Amino acid sequence: MSNITRRKFLGKSLAAVAMPYIIPSSALGNAHRPSPSNRLTCACIGVGGMGTQNMNAFASYDEVQVVAVCDVDQILLDQAKEAIDGRYGNKDCAAYKDFRKIIDRQDIDFVVVSTPDHWHAIPSLWAIRSGKDVYTEKPLGLTIEEGKVMVDTARRYGAVVQTGTLQRSLNSFTRGVRLVHSGAIGKVSRVKVGIPGSPEGPVVEPEPVPDHFDFDFWLGQAPKVPYHPARTHGAFRMIFDYSGGSLCDWGAHHIDAAQWGIKKDDTGPVSFEGSGTFPNDGIYDTALTYDFQCTYDDGTVMHLSTDHSKCPWGVTFEGEHGKVHITREQLNVEPDHLLSEALEEERMLEMWVSGGHLDNFLECIRTRGETVAPYRIAHRSLSIAHICNIMMRLGQKKAQWDPDLERFVNNAEADRLLSRSMRSPWRL
Repeated sequence: MSNITRRKFLGKSLAAVAMPYIIPSSALGNAHRPSPSNRLTCACIGVGGMGTQNMNAFASYDEVQVVAVCDVDQILLDQAKEAIDGRYGNKDCAAYKDFRKIIDRQDIDFVVVSTPDHWHAIPSLWAIRSGKDVYTEKPLGLTIEEGKVMVDTARRYGAVVQTGTLQRSLNSFTRGVRLVHSGAIGKVSRVKVGIPGSPEGPVVEPEPVPDHFDFDFWLGQAPKVPYHPARTHGAFRMIFDYSGGSLCDWGAHHIDAAQWGIKKDDTGPVSFEGSGTFPNDGIYDTALTYDFQCTYDDGTVMHLSTDHSKCPWGVTFEGEHGKVHITREQLNVEPDHLLSEALEEERMLEMWVSGGHLDNFLECIRTRGETVAPYRIAHRSLSIAHICNIMMRLGQKKAQWDPDLERFVNNAEADRLLSRSMRSPWRL
């Protein structure tokens, strides 16, 4: 198998194949790279943790050239530039601490946003408005309002956008959802979503900001507070100023798979009932435990819980004739004969044409088609997590939701938490 050039790729149709067009050269044992005119240029904003993984993954494609990296941590920034220069054998990769320098460049085809969660929306939106396509890590936005703006902006500018909800491209989830959609387990009345709660955090005192770290820029839109490392790398998701805890972290994956399976990608539940618990002290302030019943207008119920005796880890679809339980590692079906009867190899491949999550994004950049995890889908799934968080923070155990207007019903107090004020000078 030879590499597919950009010119050849544009002449192909996605529907005509059952394998990904774009395959890393390492998988083929072929070191040949297309000429620069046939490559897609990429810039990576946020290169710590998942950002490093995304950067290296995109750089492994012959068809992609990473031309710039960005981070407010000078150590991470230097490491990223060194890695990219080493891969290409030159010193050409630009390194920026301010993402706006990437936005200003007109020679970049797409941007990968792998920042902390409260920084997902702004760089993504600004990149789209500058004519770039965007891969944005999950969870999509810090608030429901951010998600709505991201959906509207991507649509208005015709951008190709992919959210990092990679379970949309994992074999176990693809096969499991396909099975549910086939009708093999009959009408689904309930879907159970088992995810973790947030941990308790330490009680901390302010510390000096390290010289290599621009903490004020890292805070961005969030309130100005004293520095402590427990706020930043690897821990920020457990603080409401920067994310929504494990509910938004793992919920972005498992709630998304649940919505996908019951064909609710463009809507949401109409009523919510549940509660949660929070830490008494410490730096983390997101929910430790929670249990919610989320009901759709057709009566289907999504049961979302940290109690895995009620909702096993992963996603479980309960139908008239059986169950489908999906995790990243496995697909379990009851009764087990339904899997072999309903999923012949040929039918499976009809759905599994796009290969991996990054493959799908790159395919769609070239074809201008919609990705498997566009903002419009990721936003709806994450909204469920945001709604549950809003209810818990307000101590409200019941709420009605209008999925068309994307507002609470007769609940002005909850509506006020659909968005957050931003610290100057940041704006959507």
